[in-house]
Amino acid sequence: MNVITTRYLFCRSLGPRRTLNVLRLWNLSCCHQHSGSKAPKEESKPEGSRFSPAASSKCDWIGPPDRLSNLRPVIYHIPENETKLERKLRHLRQETEDWNHDFWTNQNITFSQKKEEYIQSQLKAKGLTERDEKGRKRTLNSEEMAAFYKDFLDRNYKRHADYNIEWYRRNFTITMLMARVAMHKAWRRLTGQGREGRKNQTTT
Repeated sequence: MNVITTRYLFCRSLGPRRTLNVLRLWNLSCCHQHSGSKAPKEESKPEGSRFSPAASSKCDWIGPPDRLSNLRPVIYHIPENETKLERKLRHLRQETEDWNHDFWTNQNITFSQKKEEYIQSQLKAKGLTERDEKGRKRTLNSEEMAAFYKDFLDRNYKRHADYNIEWYRRNFTITMLMARVAMHKAWRRLTGQGREGRKNQTTT
């Protein structure tokens, strides 16, 4: 059973009301804008990211899925004349991406290790070796594996619940900051501060 199946079973354990929110969370890193220009300046790319954007980007960048977390790493664009509030929002979003990556990396590694240990113990109990006479790796049937999946989900229920609570907290804070940034930009446009800033930049 792969990680996608595990997450599906976990959603079922939460019930229909919470499933939609969890699926939105797992798809978080696939919702950013793609572009093909200058790499972010001044700051290094996020932890867990090994890809590098092409030159001259004006948008956020999404990398290929990580082999451990299965999430796409994101590098957020650093706009010119970034305000303190915009920087705070960007840092929180990037920190949340890294936190999300770390959680699923650890969770997926643990799942794979526990799954392998379970298979080995069941084969040993049956007096079977890891591979059959033709050298093929032995597997367990769906009913035997179902016991492992249920046990794994039960043991990690609190861990997932804590993860969801922290995600909701972070998402609420990010949403509030995005609203503040939008209001600040709207105010600058109404008062003409944005135009004055560009004029000063061209004259210096």
